[in-house]
Amino acid sequence: MAAVLESLTVPRASALPSASLAPVAGSSAARRSYVRFSEFRGLKLHPARSSVSMSFRSRPHRRGGRIVCEAQETAVEVPAVTDSSWQSLVLESDSPVLVEFWAPWCGPCRMIHPVIDKLAKQYAGKLKCYKVNTDESPSIATQYGIRSIPTVLIFKNGEKRDAVIGAVPESTLTTCIEKFL
Repeated sequence: MAAVLESLTVPRASALPSASLAPVAGSSAARRSYVRFSEFRGLKLHPARSSVSMSFRSRPHRRGGRIVCEAQETAVEVPAVTDSSWQSLVLESDSPVLVEFWAPWCGPCRMIHPVIDKLAKQYAGKLKCYKVNTDESPSIATQYGIRSIPTVLIFKNGEKRDAVIGAVPESTLTTCIEKFL
């Protein structure tokens, strides 16, 4: 989840007002264009794979493409915890553990994912970070009284020590983490 733009389909270049447009060289149709993302570093435009469609004039033409974030290979993947791995990964851990309770349909959860990824990378070796999908492991969420997501719990020596509810700034989470290192 890296979070995180995996792919985005761009059906028409004119839909992007901030992009600079230029005709495709050697094209028989002058209306074809491509998008150059000069101000968006780390984004790469992949041409559509055989996405040929027929227009109302019965001429085939290419549509769209994919914009891929090049940084997704470098993102830290925070591992998921399930009912079967909860005891060994969280409760029996020698170091403090940060656990994010989330769900795929939760907008604020998607906002906090990059923050959790950054903290996992920043505190590597000092703090273990995991995430629990509350739709897949509702018993863990029920056991710890999770009523809203995202909720971040911090465990030390197998005990719940702190809780942060909602999509909060990185500084709030950093303050909570520092108390237990």
